[in-house]
Amino acid sequence: MTNRPLTRVLVANRGEIAVRVIRGCHEEGLQAVAVYSEADADALHVRMADDAVCVGPAASASSYLVVDRILQAALDTGCDAVHPGYGFLSENAGFARRVAEAGLVWIGPPPAAIDAMGSKTEARRTLRAAHVPVVPGTVDPLHDMDEARRIAADIGFPVMLKAAAGGGGKGMRRVDDPADLEAALTAARSEARKSFADDAVYVEKLVEHARHVEIQVLADAHGTVVHLFERDCSIQRRNQKVFEETPSPVLAPEVREAMGQVACRAAAAVGYVGAGTCEFLLASNHTDFYFLEMNTRLQVEHPITEMVTGIDLVRAQLRVAAGEPLWFAQGDLTQTGHAVECRVYAEDPYAGFRPSPGPLDGYREPQGPFVRVDGGVYEGGEVPIHYDPMVAKLVVWGTDREEALSRAARALRDYKVVGIPTSIPFFLALFDDPDFRAGRYHTGFLTPAWLAAHLATPEPGDDLPLIAAAIARFERDRALAGAAPATTDASAWKRAFRWAQHHRRPA
Repeated sequence: MTNRPLTRVLVANRGEIAVRVIRGCHEEGLQAVAVYSEADADALHVRMADDAVCVGPAASASSYLVVDRILQAALDTGCDAVHPGYGFLSENAGFARRVAEAGLVWIGPPPAAIDAMGSKTEARRTLRAAHVPVVPGTVDPLHDMDEARRIAADIGFPVMLKAAAGGGGKGMRRVDDPADLEAALTAARSEARKSFADDAVYVEKLVEHARHVEIQVLADAHGTVVHLFERDCSIQRRNQKVFEETPSPVLAPEVREAMGQVACRAAAAVGYVGAGTCEFLLASNHTDFYFLEMNTRLQVEHPITEMVTGIDLVRAQLRVAAGEPLWFAQGDLTQTGHAVECRVYAEDPYAGFRPSPGPLDGYREPQGPFVRVDGGVYEGGEVPIHYDPMVAKLVVWGTDREEALSRAARALRDYKVVGIPTSIPFFLALFDDPDFRAGRYHTGFLTPAWLAAHLATPEPGDDLPLIAAAIARFERDRALAGAAPATTDASAWKRAFRWAQHHRRPA
């Protein structure tokens, strides 16, 4: 790769990651161009960009995922590079090739590396050849039910069925009993087809009571590959991460170093360039680990790595894409302190985490020393119904884990979101759990029983005045909409109680 200085970057994404990349561009002295759907016309990332182009209606399949429109927006606004963020087209090798064919710089790994790691089965095959430990299971998609039964019996139950082209917990099914295998395979394939237009599914051994630990890697085009240590992402709900921290509370220095070396070897095996993440399962003995997959993009949880290493990963992506060598070596990198991230979603934890998009009547982010909020919303704006319901990521640093968690709890209590329920009460409940506080958790920690016990709807108590105020607000909204008053309407009371429960000020 030859050096090609960048001047203007199209950010092919939305929400908080688009805001994050735009800020990185501006700090690097570059202009940033936003794309947006009709539903995002007033979004924060549009307001922050130097220019913005509408790429279609609300549905992402008609806007953010339309390659031709994204490329045309870049060309029409004089961009020389495209940053895909995460999600949407970020791990689409075909899109990466189209960007290069259009004469633009792709701020990400080479398409061949995306291809190699994009299919989990192909990645498992490649990394086995590179002597990277992988979870026992298949390296090819399952052909039929007979094959599934035979392989599952060979590796032993429980097993996990996983979508070969998947991610985000989609197309995954745990199977404990052979009698349940056929139904689980049918369901996994159906979900994989709907989510990824690919119903290929493979099977691997379920490593019980494991932790999900990932290693951040960074590589330039001159042969240097480094790791920026680990993130523990074991607090998950429905196979999706909701809380991350670094360092991991259980990782010994020698295991951390071994995982880092394996991650660098995996990246080198596919000619990786840019920022990427190797995900591992850490066995319950906290010593044995197995490669899961590689995410060929910036991760949602990248800020906590930035907080403990001092490396701005977005600016590093921009410099590497321009052909610059990394300005540090592995020996220059250290972890300082402890950082945690809470993914604040527009979800109602008292109603099974039902999505709750809508207008933000009030919004105030917490402040204070070592508190960072990566958000994509503002007061008076809206969390649209069409996309992922993330409001923001609360990122907090402390000198040690206890200080980081205490500071995060304070920041969560200072967070003000009025108009929609959020997942903030869930995090406060999590932080009160003594096992979590002691670092004793794994990927199955958030059981249905745990959620039911810690997120039971409490009695109104002293919140009655606030509930009355909430009902008045709902009645106002109904009146403005021309509806007849319905003070005794059960649904209005229920909404009022939920609102009060979310927005009361903790003692």
